[in-house]
Amino acid sequence: MARHRIFASIMAADYAHLAEEVAEAAAAGVDGFHFDIMDGNFVPNITFGADLVRALRPLTDLPFDAHLMVVDADLLIPRMVEAGVNRLSIHPEAGGHLQRSLARIRELGAQPGVALNPSTPPEAVRYVLDDIDYVLMMSVNPGFSGQKFIPASLRKAADLAELIAASGRDISIMVDGSVTPEVAVELAKQGARDFVTGSPLFSHRPLAARVQQYREALA
Repeated sequence: MARHRIFASIMAADYAHLAEEVAEAAAAGVDGFHFDIMDGNFVPNITFGADLVRALRPLTDLPFDAHLMVVDADLLIPRMVEAGVNRLSIHPEAGGHLQRSLARIRELGAQPGVALNPSTPPEAVRYVLDDIDYVLMMSVNPGFSGQKFIPASLRKAADLAELIAASGRDISIMVDGSVTPEVAVELAKQGARDFVTGSPLFSHRPLAARVQQYREALA
C-alpha cells in the first residue's frame, strides 16, 4: 500500500506571506497542497479561486488538490485545472450531473474525487466509483478552519473503506477537518490514506518538526 500522504491546507496559511508558507511547507516534507474553494453560497464563507492557484503553481512541483465548495462546480472545473490543479473534488449536493462532472475533470487531465459532508453517507459514491480516484471525507462541517473533529467520522471512514474494498478499485480516502497526528492515526486504522491538515499544521512551528510528528505517528 502507498504511504500516507499529508496535504497542507492553504486556507490556514498566513495569507500575507503565502510564497514563504508554500516554500516552508514543501521543505518540511508535505506531499501536496490543498485549496478550499468557497463561494459564499454552498458554504457560508468565501476564500479564493483559480487566480491564487495560478499564482502559487510556479512555486512548487508538488500536487495541488482543490475542494470545490461551490454551487456551480461545472463553471469552475476547467478554470481550476487550467490554473494548475492536479486533483479536484466536488460535492454530490452541488447540483447538476455528478458523473458527467467527474468525467469532465478526468477528460481535462486531473484526478476526480467526490467530497462528502459529515452527514452525506458513503453510499453517495457507489455509482460513480468508476469515475473517481479518491473520496474526500469531511470530518468537520465545511466552511471554516479550526473546527472540532466529528468522532462519527471514524465509523464513516471504516464504512467507506469497506464499500471501496468491495468494489475492487484502487480509490484512496482523503480526510479533511481537524486532523491532528493523533486523529490521523485513528483514521488510518479505518482505511484513510491521505490527510489534509490546516490549523493543526500551520499553528505549530517549525513546520518541519510538525510534519515529522505526522510521519512518526503514521509510520
